[in-house]
Amino acid sequence: MLPRRIPEGESNVSDPSIEKYGSYGGSERVESGWLTRDSVVQFRLCTSPLYNDPVMLFKRKYQDKKVRIKVTPKELHNNSPGDPHNGVPGSEESSDFDISNLQIDSKPIWPITEVAVMNEEECLFHPQPQFGVVCNTGEYIVFQCRMLNIETNAFLCDFYIEDGNEELPNYLGCSYILPSNLKENFGVATLPITSPKHTAIGQLTVHYMVVYPMPTRCDMSVSYARHWKDTWKGLEVGHRGAGNSYHSEPKSCANIRENTIASLKYAAEIGADMVEFDVQLSKDLVPVIYHDFHACIALKRKKEQDKTDLLEIPIKDLTISQLQALKVYHKTEKGLSRFSDEDFEDHQPFPTLQKALESVPYTCGFNVEVKWTMQMRDGTYELQHPFELNRFLDLIIETILEHSGKRKIIFSCFHPDICTMLRLKQNRYPVMFLTQGVSELWPPYEDQRTTTIRHAVLYSTNADILGINVHTEDLMRDPQQVQMALEHALIVFCWGDHNNNQENIKFLKSIGLHGIIYDKIDVYNTKVKKESVFLCEEREAGINSNGTTSDMQETNHS
Repeated sequence: MLPRRIPEGESNVSDPSIEKYGSYGGSERVESGWLTRDSVVQFRLCTSPLYNDPVMLFKRKYQDKKVRIKVTPKELHNNSPGDPHNGVPGSEESSDFDISNLQIDSKPIWPITEVAVMNEEECLFHPQPQFGVVCNTGEYIVFQCRMLNIETNAFLCDFYIEDGNEELPNYLGCSYILPSNLKENFGVATLPITSPKHTAIGQLTVHYMVVYPMPTRCDMSVSYARHWKDTWKGLEVGHRGAGNSYHSEPKSCANIRENTIASLKYAAEIGADMVEFDVQLSKDLVPVIYHDFHACIALKRKKEQDKTDLLEIPIKDLTISQLQALKVYHKTEKGLSRFSDEDFEDHQPFPTLQKALESVPYTCGFNVEVKWTMQMRDGTYELQHPFELNRFLDLIIETILEHSGKRKIIFSCFHPDICTMLRLKQNRYPVMFLTQGVSELWPPYEDQRTTTIRHAVLYSTNADILGINVHTEDLMRDPQQVQMALEHALIVFCWGDHNNNQENIKFLKSIGLHGIIYDKIDVYNTKVKKESVFLCEEREAGINSNGTTSDMQETNHS
C-alpha cells in the first residue's frame, strides 16, 4: 500500500474522500502506526494454573465483589498537573480517601494508556473508563501504555470495589509497578496491594512486556502491514522449503534436506507461491535458518566403538561458523544420516537468512517463522533463551529490511507477544499468529491465547496483525471457525500433517483459506500451472529486469 499524494498547490480535488483521514478504496481504517521514538509497555492480567490469580484479595468479604483496576503512568519524582491523584486526600500520607474528589482529565494526554478485554465487544484497545475495567475471573485483560521514557515512569494500579448499593465504586487500594520490576523487559511480576492506611490487603500478578523502537527506522514509503490482495487465495506454501525431511510418515518426507537453500530453491522452481522456514539466532547473533532449538551431533563411546550416541546442543550456544562446520543429525536418525549431499553448498544446513533472501527467486514469497521459546502448560520451557528479546527481533527485522527487495514476506510466530512486537517495531511486512488451538497431537502451551482459534482471532484483532495461521487438525474438527476469522477481516493460513493430501488441500481452498502450508510440494501441488502467483503477476504487469517477459521468467527459475 502506497501513501496517496496530492499535487502541490492543488486545493480542489475531484475525489472528496481524498481529504478524509483514513479513507481509502471505499473503506475507512485508522491504525496506531509503529514505534519511532516512543516505546510500549503492556501489562496482561490472565488466569493461569501456573500463576496466582491476577488480583488476589485477602479478606473474605471481597471474594464475591466486582473489582475494578485502572493503570496510570506516573513520572517519578514529578507531580504532573494532570495527575488524577494530585491533591486528593488519601493518595499519599493521608489514610482517608473520598472518591467524589477524584479529578479526571478528559483530554487525551501523553503517555497514552489504553485497555482491551479479550471478548467480542472489547478486544480493541480503547481509553480506560473513569474507574478502570472490571477484573472478572477468567477474563484476559491487556493494558497498553505508549510513552517516551519508560525508565523514569512507574505505573500506578488503582483498585476499586463495586457495592451494588452505591452509585460509585469504593476505593480499595493501589499497587506500584516500578521500572526495576521490568528489568527483564519480558516476564511476570507479583506486587502487594496496599490500602490507603498502608496495609497489605492483597497482591497483583501481571505478565509484562516492554517494546522498544528499532535503531533502523521505517517510513511511509510503502507498507504491507495490513495489505492483502483479493486474488491471493489458496496460496500453496512449501513447508520448510520443499517439505519436512524428517517426518514420522516416511512417504511424506522430502528428498532434499529441509530448511536449506536447495530445498527453498526447489520449492520455488516447482511453483510454490511461498516457502515457510524457521529463523533463530546463533551465538554470534547471526539470523540462521533451522527448525529445532537443538542440533544433534554423534558421539562415539570409549569402549563400544560400534555404538553411537547423539548429543543435543542448543543452537544459541554455537556461532554460525561452528554450526556450519558441524556434521549434524536429526534426533530420529540415530547417527545414520539420510543425506549424503552436504558437500554441495546449497545443501548445507544452517544457511543464513541473508543468503536465503539473496539466493531464492524473489517471486517466491517468504513466510518467516520466528523461533522463540514458549512455556508449556506443565510449566516447562522449550528452551531457556539467553537473548534480550528486543535485540533478538531487531537483528532479524533489520536483515529482512536490508535484503528483502521486492519479495513478498510474512512474519509469523507461535508466541503472541512476539507477534505484537513484530507489528509494533515495523510497518513494512505483515504478521500472522501461529496457533495450534485444540489439539490431540501437540502438548498445550500455557498462554491462553494459543488454546483455541477463537482466542487466536480475538488476540489478532487486538494486536492489529494480518491474520492467523491455524493447525488444520482443529480446523477440520470445525471448519466453521474459518468464517469467524474472516468476519474479523483476518487472513487465514493453515499448517499440519492433514495438509499432506491433495483432497484436503482442495477442501481447505474451498472454505476460504488464503494459504495452505504442506510437505512434499512437488507431489501434493494442486496447481495446473506450476508457478508462483507472484511470478504470474510480474509477467502480467510486464515488470522484468531485462525488458522481456520470457527473460524474466527464465531468470527467476534458474
